[in-house]
Amino acid sequence: MRRIPTYLPLLLAIGSSLVIADSDTSDLSYESYINSDKRLKCLYGYVADKTGNHEAAIKIFEDCIERWNDVYSMIWLAQIYESGVGVPRDLAYSTALMKRGAHTQDEAGYSTLARYHYGVALYEGRGVEQNRQEGIKWLRQAAAEGMEEAADYLEKVGASSH
Repeated sequence: MRRIPTYLPLLLAIGSSLVIADSDTSDLSYESYINSDKRLKCLYGYVADKTGNHEAAIKIFEDCIERWNDVYSMIWLAQIYESGVGVPRDLAYSTALMKRGAHTQDEAGYSTLARYHYGVALYEGRGVEQNRQEGIKWLRQAAAEGMEEAADYLEKVGASSH
């Protein structure tokens, strides 16, 4: 997994102070961000999830995906469904979200992370029919885009050379 961006600890600190107001719909609650038209709310989905408000996080991520095709939200929502924290575990849906992110090009570089995770899912047959050749293709693309974890994974499975 990529390193946590420097602004996320700040959001977590802010988010932990919002937990107190979390049960209502005041301006300080996560629920107030669900229908917000400001893209910053996608980051609050992460904070909501990490502070235990999985329901609000899921709604925020789903809205960010619908409004902006937000790959960051696809990745976090996929991880929620892969882990089964706050929702029934659904590997097929998790992998479908990673696939969608892998086919998207975003400026922040989250598409590369989605390509890595989608490649691993294909290679291992996690939530999708196993297809090692296709998995290697996605992993190589992620590695070419600078994802060290993808290069390490390719090396581990003996597929690092083209």
